[in-house]
Amino acid sequence: MIQPATVWPALHEAQRAVLIELIVRGSQPRVELARTLGLSRTSLTRLTKELMELGFIEEGESQLRASRGRPPELIDVVKDSAHFFGVKLTGDALYAVVTNLGSEVVDTREVPLVDRDVASVVQLIARTSEEMLAAYPRPGAIGVCLAGDVEAFDGVDHIIGSSFLGWDDPVPLARLVSQATGLPATVSNDVQALTAAHHWFGVGVGRRSLVVIAVGAGSGSGIVVADDLVTGAHARQGKIGHIIIDAEGDRRCPLGHRGCAGALVSMPGIAQNAGAGANDYAEVLERARGGDERASAAFRDAATSLGAITAQFVNVLDPEKVIITGEGIDMVELARGRFEQSYSDHLDARAARDVEIDVHAFQFAHYAWGAAITAIRARV
Repeated sequence: MIQPATVWPALHEAQRAVLIELIVRGSQPRVELARTLGLSRTSLTRLTKELMELGFIEEGESQLRASRGRPPELIDVVKDSAHFFGVKLTGDALYAVVTNLGSEVVDTREVPLVDRDVASVVQLIARTSEEMLAAYPRPGAIGVCLAGDVEAFDGVDHIIGSSFLGWDDPVPLARLVSQATGLPATVSNDVQALTAAHHWFGVGVGRRSLVVIAVGAGSGSGIVVADDLVTGAHARQGKIGHIIIDAEGDRRCPLGHRGCAGALVSMPGIAQNAGAGANDYAEVLERARGGDERASAAFRDAATSLGAITAQFVNVLDPEKVIITGEGIDMVELARGRFEQSYSDHLDARAARDVEIDVHAFQFAHYAWGAAITAIRARV
């Protein structure tokens, strides 16, 4: 059980609004902060004084300006005033990070997952979080993410079916982690967590509409519209693994779908299309980089399919930016021309042609970082 040296205070709505604005938008002069939040100068002065006494914010350097008069003083977040623990669970490992209140990663760790039993996983999260947060006086919350759906029953979030962990029954993971650690906990789908993180702190900062496409052992997406993370009516948003790309093709996914994204874009699909086993992606990637034609063809087909999927997101949602990431995005490196041509070919005639496409380098710790950001978003 984690025993914080400094307890997280109960913040009221107005305090939270000021703190969130500074966390997300960065340092601001008092007058600008008051205008953005629709607060009087008196109200803002009171709120900033309260947050300063709690140690969350401070007065920073003055902002230089061309006009005469006293330069406005900036209000800054004290990034190290609180820390958050984030976890990404796979079938065989736990990836963990600690971030400060400004989303900066200050510690990382990878721990083997030797037992997938729910109780064992919870105890591993608890033990790792206690060890990693021991150096920080105000741990704020814990975030956990994994490949799976999250649905609320009676106000409690449950993991619904995690194939990588072998969990078939609903698991109230957030509640179990909170009970084991003494800290508030959140649980989320890994791509949703990563999307939320990029929206607030990552390469999607400043965009009110955003799509994240993640490709790996499977594929998924996260969507931001009008500055809000999209959550479906049934907690099943983001499914792209069975979008049909080649209805006449002979390659099928494990569900028997002909020419879907799972058969063409996923790492197992690429490996099998290269004539290898579903778990032999690394070998196939090495073959492709060495010039093997069958392996190279599998990556070219994957790049073509990913370009088509990306174009459909742009056609339907008209986002400001699309971020493509995940451990399986090597097809863009190996066949970028195919990806770009397919993307262009599948765009609607009147679709925007200047949508920014960002192929973002990936590490599993990025998902853990996303989980920590969901904890920040929930706590603040």
